[in-house]
Amino acid sequence: MKVTATELPEVKLIEPRVFGDERGWFLETWRMERYREHGIGPEFVQANASSSRRGVLRGLHYQWPQPQGKLVWVSSGRVLDVAVDIRPSSPRYGRWVAFELDDQQHRQLWIPPGFAHGFQVLSESACFNYLCTEPYRAEFDAAIAWNDPEIAVSWPLAEPDLSPKDAAAPYLAAIERDRLPR
Repeated sequence: MKVTATELPEVKLIEPRVFGDERGWFLETWRMERYREHGIGPEFVQANASSSRRGVLRGLHYQWPQPQGKLVWVSSGRVLDVAVDIRPSSPRYGRWVAFELDDQQHRQLWIPPGFAHGFQVLSESACFNYLCTEPYRAEFDAAIAWNDPEIAVSWPLAEPDLSPKDAAAPYLAAIERDRLPR
């Protein structure tokens, strides 16, 4: 397994070892001691999967006051996955990184607590997987506008397919700093 710190050093790109032959392939998606060696994943308490069609954009999501860390990967299809540092005290506040995740390279992204997360589906459809450090709580659910001009994520597909919640999300500057992760 190769783990690389990104331009946001707490966000890590993981390239697991893939064992394959003419019959197919095998890989470990999570093994506690190997990931902990790289500072990834306190304890994961929830696993999620979502299926979306091309152009769907989910995000930029976070939880407050109980932020989640997420280990994410794609089991079928291809997405652009984005993490945004939304910790007001961070020198990288408002900065983002993005990586393509797909079912060919099997890369994963570790998004620690304190970061907003989103993705856009680039293939005809995609199955997206999450391991989360905190359970989802609807009352803590929060979002930032996907098209916030101060964050300026370069989404590859114009006119994304958004949920009503994501379409109505505020810009980061409109969110009170005491309602953001520390």
